[in-house]
Amino acid sequence: MTLTNSFPNCVRMQNQKKTDTRFMALALMLGRRGMGRVWPNPAVGCVLVRNGAILGRGRTADGGRPHAEVVALAQTGDARGATAYVTLEPCAHTGQTGPCAQALIDAGVTRVVVATTDPDPRVSGQGIAMLRGAGVQVDVGICAAKADADHAGFFSRITQKRPFLTLKIASTLDGRIATATGESQWITGPDARRAVHMMRARHDAVMVGGGTVRADDPTLTVRGLGVSRQPVRVIVSNAPLVAPNLQASVANSPVWQCHGPDVAIPDWVTSIACPASDGTINLVAAMAALAEHGITRVFCEGGGALAASLLSAGLVDDLVVFHAGCVIGHDGIPSLAGLGVQALADAPRFELADVRAVGPDIMHRWTRA
Repeated sequence: MTLTNSFPNCVRMQNQKKTDTRFMALALMLGRRGMGRVWPNPAVGCVLVRNGAILGRGRTADGGRPHAEVVALAQTGDARGATAYVTLEPCAHTGQTGPCAQALIDAGVTRVVVATTDPDPRVSGQGIAMLRGAGVQVDVGICAAKADADHAGFFSRITQKRPFLTLKIASTLDGRIATATGESQWITGPDARRAVHMMRARHDAVMVGGGTVRADDPTLTVRGLGVSRQPVRVIVSNAPLVAPNLQASVANSPVWQCHGPDVAIPDWVTSIACPASDGTINLVAAMAALAEHGITRVFCEGGGALAASLLSAGLVDDLVVFHAGCVIGHDGIPSLAGLGVQALADAPRFELADVRAVGPDIMHRWTRA
């Protein structure tokens, strides 16, 4: 009798899990649309469902307010008896707005499915406790790994006091980023360059070193995608910036400079003062300063000296490498400056997460081991 009764229960549980996974996947997709646009807040997605029908959906709005739950609730005049699928534990504290957990309670939501919990001490289990205390059923852990990956920048800022950092390198097959004369445009093709713009758009800030600015005077903006919110341009340099392209576009995309003491900073640049030794900026302190200013995700595009320094400091979380099908030779400029590695055991290690063709080029994505 027990076995007979347990079979339909098992089927119902499996069907419920499939349903929960489907709607949470939609919430995650919505949340990702906010990446690079909502800092210092997390890019959360929310879907409200009743009897299998979607009542409302939303993501955290640009700038971080209103939160995803509030956006989704605003789309339906009656959420009573609904299930809310949220990619991060609803907040339980009052900041610029009231707690999202309370908003769900007040709306009459009877079940909340949470992908992953929030490590922020102001929330950290309190949102779930508030919901359960009001009699709301809460289930946690659907699509947790994907949610953890999506919120890695927010989590890093809270738990490690620094942003999540992606280092991008575009090089020849033999690891060169320019010829001996400095020519580098373009090693990779237009498809790879478009992919890079998409990556820029999903980060709060784009970072380069002063040498790259002096050599290329880049704009570092997202182009060709019609984005309305540009990433912050972060320049790591102990020298005053002379960068006409950066200055010309500062109204739409701010420029921050991480620098040591006694460096003259132009009035169109936001100063991020950092400790420095022998003219070398302490990158751990620089990353901490960016986190204090609200940055959760940084996309670093070099050059070689800055990339090597970030790797040596253990600050690279994701490594994205585009390889073009050409070679330059040892007289070309290498993609990385020296790391000072004397033993293989001391070399930074990464695990392969993805490899794919991007036009005529190959992209590898590695995560820190």
